[in-house]
Amino acid sequence: MSVLTIRLPNEKHERLKVLAKARGMSVNKLIEELSTIALAEFDTETRFRALAVQGDPKVGIAILDKLDSYFSNTEDLQ
Repeated sequence: MSVLTIRLPNEKHERLKVLAKARGMSVNKLIEELSTIALAEFDTETRFRALAVQGDPKVGIAILDKLDSYFSNTEDLQ
């Protein structure tokens, strides 16, 4: 495991301590959790972009049109 030292404005550090306490965890665990979320988002976007390069734009547009149609019909039922 690595040790990371970061510099934060005092106000932000205090807010992170309040958030961590509200979630029942340490600031260290909170930062670990937030970094995990950020990395998962980055990995998802990277994978999506890699797949998008390989895809056919016409097929993508057709799928989006189908979704638009589906959700338009669903809204009418509510």
